[in-house]
Parts: sequence; C-alpha cells; structure tokens
Amino acid sequence: MTPYLLFVFVLAYFSILLLVAWYTGRNSNNESFFIGNRNSNWMLVAFGMIGTSLSGVTFVSVPGSVSRDNFSYFQITLGYLLGYIVISYVLLPLYYRLQLTSIYHFLSTRLGIVSYKTGASFFILSRTLGATARLYLVVKILQDAILEKLGIPFWVTTFIILAMIILYTYQGGVKTIVWTDTLQTTCMLTGLIICVVFILNALHLSIAQSIYSMGKKGYTTMFFTEPNSKLFFLKQILAGAFISITMTGMDQEMMQKNISVKKLGDSQKNVMMMAIVMLFVILLFLFLGGLLYLFAEQKHVAATGDKLFPAIALNYMPPFVGVIFIIALVSALFPSADGAITALTASVCIDLLNINKRGNWSEELKRHIRHIVHLFFAAVFLLFVMAYKWVDNQSMIGVILKVATYTYGPLLGLFAFSILSKRLVIDKFVPFICVISPIICYLLDNFQKRLLGSFEIGLELLIINGGLTFVGLMLISKKQISL
Repeated sequence: MTPYLLFVFVLAYFSILLLVAWYTGRNSNNESFFIGNRNSNWMLVAFGMIGTSLSGVTFVSVPGSVSRDNFSYFQITLGYLLGYIVISYVLLPLYYRLQLTSIYHFLSTRLGIVSYKTGASFFILSRTLGATARLYLVVKILQDAILEKLGIPFWVTTFIILAMIILYTYQGGVKTIVWTDTLQTTCMLTGLIICVVFILNALHLSIAQSIYSMGKKGYTTMFFTEPNSKLFFLKQILAGAFISITMTGMDQEMMQKNISVKKLGDSQKNVMMMAIVMLFVILLFLFLGGLLYLFAEQKHVAATGDKLFPAIALNYMPPFVGVIFIIALVSALFPSADGAITALTASVCIDLLNINKRGNWSEELKRHIRHIVHLFFAAVFLLFVMAYKWVDNQSMIGVILKVATYTYGPLLGLFAFSILSKRLVIDKFVPFICVISPIICYLLDNFQKRLLGSFEIGLELLIINGGLTFVGLMLISKKQISL
C-alpha cells in the first residue's frame, strides 16, 4: 500500500474527529472546557480513559518488551488495580466533597498556597515530559511509514499532528475529549484484536498452541520471584499500585475527566470498570507481543523492541491490516496528547493564573487567555518531541515510567502528608523539599550498585521519592494547634 493512500485514510479519520468535536463543542464555555459542565456520562469516561491510559506507547512498547521482560508487565497491571481501589474510595470522595476543578487546590486548603503551586508545577512538568514522549513514539512511526516517503520533514509531521489536536480541542476541551476518546479507544482496541487474529492465522496456530510455543521460549513468564531483581513481583505490584495512584489519582488530566461525571458513585464505577478492563487489555497486548516475536522468528524479521510491531504490520501484513494498524496507532496517539494539552492548559489557567478567581475579568478575556495557553503548550510539545528525537530510545515505556518516578514522587509525598497527617508545614520551604527528594533519588538510582550490591531498585523508586518528600515535610512541620 502506498504512503499516499495511508495518508488519505489518516485524513479521513481526522475528519471524523473534527465532526465529533464540532458537534460536542457547540455553545461551550470555560466550565465545559475544564470539567465538561460536570455532566459527562460515566460509561463514556471509563471507556475513553482506557485509551488515555494505554496510549501509543502501550500499543507499541508493551508488545515489543516481551522478548526482554516476558509477561512481567502484568505484575505492574495487578498493582494498577490496587491503586485504582485507593483512587475510588480515598481520593475521589475527597475531590467531590471539596467540589474541585483543579485537584491541586486541595493542597492549598491543607498546606498553603506555595504547596498548591508546587504540586501544580510538578504535574505540569511530569505531564509535559510524559505526554511528549508518547507523542514522539507515534510520530516517529508515522514519519517512517508515511510522511518521510512523501518528503515531509519530521518537525513538519509533528507540527501537523499538533495542529490537528488543537483544532478539535480548542473549543470544547474536556466536553469534546470525553467523546473523541471513546471513538479513539474503540478504533485502537479493534485494531489490536484484528492484528492478533491475523497473526494467529498466519502462524496457523490456535490460542492454546501459541501460548505453548511462547512458553517454550520463556515469553509467558509472568511472576518473578528473585527478591534482588527489579522484576521481583512484590516490587512490581507495589510500584504499579503507586504508579496508578499518582499518574491517575494525582494527575489533573485523568482526574478532570472523572470529576466531570455528575455523581461520585458513577465516577467510582468509572474507575473500577476501567481497572478491570485494563487487566484484560494489557494481557492481550502481552499476548500480541509473544505472537509478534514468534512471527518475527519464522519470517526472519530483524526488528525488535518498539520497532517490531510497526515493521511487521506495515511490511508483512496485507494492506488492509496495515491501514487498521495505522488508524489504531493514531487512535492511541490522540487520547494521550489531546487530554494532556487540555489538562495542562487547565492547570496553568486555574492553578497558576487563577482565572476562575478573577471576578473583574470577562468571560471573553478568560477564553482568550485560555486559547493563548493552549497554543503555547502546542509549541512546547513540538520542542520536546524534537528533543526526544535527538536523544531517541529503544523503549519509550521505560522512559515514561522512569520520568514518572522522579516527577510524581513529590506529588505522592504532598498528597500523602496532606491526607495522613494533621500537621502544618512551613509553606515557603515546601518547594525545596520537593526538589531535593528527586535529586536524592537520582543519585541513589545511579549509584545503587555501589550502595546496594546485587539488590536492584526499579519502579519502586517512586515510592522512595514520595517517602523522602513525606519525611522532608515532617521535618519542616509543626503540630496543629486546636482552639
């Protein structure tokens, strides 16, 4: 199939997104943009959030990691389930009780304005780094498969995709994203299932036979019992729990969709339904990864890691499957990028610029400022994607999780201290604690062999980071005086 025809299919898909955006963005206002007027359907939010949680990185990197880490990623997914329980029954009731538009406003009421700004700033940093890493991976695949053959430079490809995202999120925000995420998740999961069925047929294997073949090569090893290994199941499950608590429950992008649901009970159902579905979806991605490596061995495909799935889909599958792969990949791209830009816009406008409290500002002025911030983040995304291209990496999911351990750790410490302790902090010192903790973790991570010998620290570095922040906050706190 020619790159021109693939490009036509991508444009057709985007046209559908624009139509949905136009329909859902009519008569929208700032409240629609930030929290969807608190009237989103919980089932739509739950289904759409699967696409946001997975992204193009999961679509490509999780199958690509099977030869290296086997099915160990499922250990992390089990941890996600535990984390989603905490989100549903600890964090969501808190957010609904306080009627929050920005979840970081909770830090203001509990610790102080500087703590509030610090938490929001760490979210902005973390979401920018993570979302642009996800965006880079998919843009790179689209560039290699389509745009490079059309003579279009990488930076132009990135610019065009960001322009597409701006077009359909510019007006409606969360109200639009709830619907577009649903469409995109449907396309992504449909593509996943079709690719699995095709490879099974190409290999002339049943599901049971393919699992047996994967098992002979060790791919299906799911639980690792060596305590010193970074893949040790207790480390991975515990890390997964805290990753979901921080990257979902303490993340404005994910939570603004949840709090856009009218009732707390429905929002809780949304999170728990997403958690259960995610278990099966991740298992299917890992199964696909095993199939891809069996197929690669049979057909002598040299690609590995993030390059494996695109190489097989675009070069060894029929044209219609290649089209489905591209559409599914684009569908995986947009939920992670559009929601991130919208959430970052919301956080800057509400948390840093305080436009909701500017009573002397007209609705039109607030809308104008929101549009400027929205475009600003599109430009930032372009710069960061180009930076990732310069660095490049074999497995972007590893990069994203590593970034999360450093940038979400302070948020974990801030929220944990605010919820579990009644002590008051010296607010002005909070930013220093939140910066020092990741620096200590960075040193620990890079010198762990010298310090810990054969014991390996993996994603549980997030927990250590949060713990250091918590201890630091305790050191600059005092007992609350009861009157």
